Amino acid sequence: MVEPAVELAVELAKYDAPKLEAMIETLFLAAHADGEFSDAERAHFAKSVESLTDNRLAGEPFAALLARIEAGVAASGREARLAAVRERLPAGKPREIALSLAIRLMASDGILRTTERELIMEAADALEVDRDVAADMVRDAASA
Repeated sequence: MVEPAVELAVELAKYDAPKLEAMIETLFLAAHADGEFSDAERAHFAKSVESLTDNRLAGEPFAALLARIEAGVAASGREARLAAVRERLPAGKPREIALSLAIRLMASDGILRTTERELIMEAADALEVDRDVAADMVRDAASA
């Protein structure tokens, strides 16, 4: 049996820049779901981005990407940004991975607040991930 982390790394290695940026945008939305960006969430976010990009995205390119994401969220809102993520990620496994990573980030501080749970369901709907699958992801993240 292949370790989940290895399977994830193999899957992500296939992703081009727009798909990786969509994953990072999903993580950004998750990190800001409760209006706070705790130290634990910040550390998990940075680690996730490093992992997603195999340490290729750091410094100025990372700052520029975050600025673009922040501007997009400010200009069009979360719902529109989730729709943009859906357009960049193919249905199925890529969208499930994005949601799973977002859930893990939100659970990284040990608390899933109501606003975070709302984002999970909103993201599941926007990314066309079955709500039962999303609930299983929450359960798995909470028990990790």
